[in-house]
This record gives sequence, C-alpha cells and structure tokens, in this order.
Amino acid sequence: MGLAASLQPFVEPMRARGAGTLVGIASVAGFRGLPGSGAYSASKAAAIAWLESLRVELAGSGVAVVTLCPGYVDTPMTRVNRYPMPFILAPDAAARRMARVIDARRAFAVVPWQMALVGALLRRLPNWAYDRAFARAPRKPRNPPA
Repeated sequence: MGLAASLQPFVEPMRARGAGTLVGIASVAGFRGLPGSGAYSASKAAAIAWLESLRVELAGSGVAVVTLCPGYVDTPMTRVNRYPMPFILAPDAAARRMARVIDARRAFAVVPWQMALVGALLRRLPNWAYDRAFARAPRKPRNPPA
C-alpha cells in the first residue's frame, strides 16, 4: 500500500505533462513465497503486479513505469541473514546499476542480472521440487513480539 500511496499522487500530473518516470522497488523475493518471509514475499509480489498494471495503464502516455527487483544488497538488514546471499552487491554498486536501469526506462529489471537467472529458475520449479528444496532452508531471524 505504501508504494501505491507514494506513486499515485504523481500519476495524473505526469500523464498531463506527457512525460516522467515512476520507479517502484520490488524484489526477487516476490517471485516465490520464501519460507520465513511470507509477508515480505507477498508484498513484493503485489508490488510487481501493481507496477505492471500501472505500466500498461500508462502505455502511450509518455510516462514510463520501471519495476526494479534487487537481489541482495549489503546492508545492516541483510547482515543478520544466516544463509548464503548469492551475488550480493555493495550499496554504491547496487545504486549505480539501478540508476542505469532507471535512465534506460526499462520496464522490468533484476539487479544484479545474475539474480534474474535464479529468479527464473525458482519460478519454473514445480511446487514439489520447490517445497522439497526450501522446506529446511534457513530463515531470517525474527524479532520477538514487543
């Protein structure tokens, strides 16, 4: 809801002007339901679908909609993960790559591109194989309820 609330005020002014770029950050976590991250995966899947809808609605208006799906970026939030984080990027490297995607007005991009391959593989796995592979996968630590 936050993504929609943040971008929606800009839609009509950009459409009226016939120019602009709206950028939404989703995640490769939106490609499949990751164990221990159900709400996060669901919110990122929703962001991907909403941005896709918005992109189609604005087609031909001069307004671009860019969906960015980052993989792992080395931040305090990811440093607590107790599982492998393939292709992890330093924040400045991630920012440069994402800026290139935005400048090119690409409709959809996974950064780094190698995570797009991982995401494509995960999407194509049959449910039984995905369930077996991730049933015992390490989970992100959770904070105890306040």
